[in-house]
Amino acid sequence: MNTADRILFLLKTRGPKTAQQLADMLALTSMGARRHLEAAEEKGLVAFEDVAEKVGRPSRRWLLTDAGHARFPDRHADLTVALIDQVKTLFGPAAMDQLIVAREAASEAFYRDTIGTAAALPDRVAALAHARDVEGYMAEVETQPDGSLLLVENHCPICAAARACQDFCRSELDVFQRVLGPGCAVQRTEHQLAGARRCAYRIVSLPENR
Repeated sequence: MNTADRILFLLKTRGPKTAQQLADMLALTSMGARRHLEAAEEKGLVAFEDVAEKVGRPSRRWLLTDAGHARFPDRHADLTVALIDQVKTLFGPAAMDQLIVAREAASEAFYRDTIGTAAALPDRVAALAHARDVEGYMAEVETQPDGSLLLVENHCPICAAARACQDFCRSELDVFQRVLGPGCAVQRTEHQLAGARRCAYRIVSLPENR
């Protein structure tokens, strides 16, 4: 991965950053980082916003544009949306429900197989994150100060399909809860379809299991 692509990847997975922050992450000079950002801006892949700081002048933060996000795979978005529309038209809502239920069952089986016999909750969450990463969600786990776990998905490879039919992600919480087991609670805290940069799920061990 070249430097330009690494910058796009960091903006995708870490959100808006200043040129200096990107330079520090990539061992570049601030001028070198700015040159890459300006080149990406000319291609329409990034934009910037000036954020007021408590002290001093505003801080310029760079972020991906829609074209920048589109550089990451969306699993043949146009074809997927067209197929969803055709299923709805030809077979009706009941057929879509059957299709979604079948997809959920297949996903749950894959997650259970990936998690295997892992006993500790952090291990189960890490295994689930790995499964989601394999599916293209650019998933990772962050441990929070209160001891809870945050399953973060920096990309949605089925975003176009989910926008066309939001039922595609209607039961992710239920699926995650079932595969992680009854000893924890799962809560969605960020959702791309609601305008967030990413999807995130807070996972807390229940008191009797701590």
